[in-house]
Amino acid sequence: MTDELLHITLPEMLAALLALIVVGLGFVIWSIRRHRDPKLQIDCDAPIDRQLPSLSGLTQGTVYEGNSIELFENGAFFDALFEEIAGARQSIHFETFLWKEGRLGARLAAALCEKARAGVAVRVLVDADGGKAMGEGASRMLRDAGCKLHMHHPRHWRSVGVFNDRDHRKIVVVDGRVAFAGGHCIVDSWMGDAADREQVRDLGVRLRGPVVHAVQSAFSENWVEDTGELFVGDKVFPPLAPAGEVPVHVASIKAEGSPPAVKILHHLVLCMARERIWIQNPYFLPDQEAIDALCEAAKRGVDVRVMVPSAEASDMPMVQHAAHRNFHLLLEGGVRIFEFQRCLLHQKVISVDGKWCAIGSSNFDDRSFETNDEITLGLLDADLAGQLERIFEKDSADCIELDRDSWARRGWLHRCKDNAFYLFNELL
Repeated sequence: MTDELLHITLPEMLAALLALIVVGLGFVIWSIRRHRDPKLQIDCDAPIDRQLPSLSGLTQGTVYEGNSIELFENGAFFDALFEEIAGARQSIHFETFLWKEGRLGARLAAALCEKARAGVAVRVLVDADGGKAMGEGASRMLRDAGCKLHMHHPRHWRSVGVFNDRDHRKIVVVDGRVAFAGGHCIVDSWMGDAADREQVRDLGVRLRGPVVHAVQSAFSENWVEDTGELFVGDKVFPPLAPAGEVPVHVASIKAEGSPPAVKILHHLVLCMARERIWIQNPYFLPDQEAIDALCEAAKRGVDVRVMVPSAEASDMPMVQHAAHRNFHLLLEGGVRIFEFQRCLLHQKVISVDGKWCAIGSSNFDDRSFETNDEITLGLLDADLAGQLERIFEKDSADCIELDRDSWARRGWLHRCKDNAFYLFNELL
């Protein structure tokens, strides 16, 4: 044994030492970021419309009273967005995950450049991974026009601890007075009306009122992280009078040592529903706690429906197969599951009891809940909740509803795919 140790070469020793360092660093990063998941066992008899202080407080937010909300479907979202950009006088803050070179990206870059040349402060934040196909032309044009463009978490050895952390938010704030949020990306397939597999089905909202400050705050979080720049004053945080009657709260914080706010919010409302929970989400991979909460809701008589894109319509069929792995648990628990066939269904929305609803950037999976930077708006608005329910019913016409018995008989190849891709679900 001693002779074997004496024959270990210096390169072998260095390799072993490097492996120990890598393992040690991995353990340190894991220990810093780990936290307990929320246990979804709560004593809650009051209806959800009386629970806003609890929802906002447990997600480290505030209820903002006096807001107006407008919902936009598919390409109509961009009509409203470009209208507000054209009218900007002081500042435009734009943050997105996915920006690909194309007609929409060129139009957006031109609109932002025009405002920057007119003296408007334009700040643009794009995730480095999602923006890798943005194109040199757009980025050069923005910077040459005076826009401040930054990429979030570019690949660099100094960022090794956050390589997997992506900025998945899609928000815009104009003059600190109008905000947009939802799932729309800067890709040409979002421009149409979700007519076929070449287009995307999505929803977004325009907000006015005091809650705009909260959306501005979410933008500032990653902007300060990536640039160090603080922005202040009425150009970005003006006094905001009530603009409507809708109370809104915002979940976006990722607290150290605690589950992120978006995860707490999405899980918590499952326990509060008394009549119905209708969910539309493109990447639906709930963990066991959420599966149990959805099934418990169904057992107490709640109408629980989930709509996802089919594997054939999805842009990431591997994710859909990973999701399939646990569908039998949901179907057996009384949850109704619909697969949208026409195109990629990308909206991330929930409607609860026809009173409260949520919309934002968060997928219903652990990548969104644990790793990405996300934003979800919670709104107490029966009108908006009703709109989302009508959209769900309309979209159901393009769905196949899964049958529990038929699903249990699906083929062995389908099952193998489901189980294989599920092993990598947090990396997808």
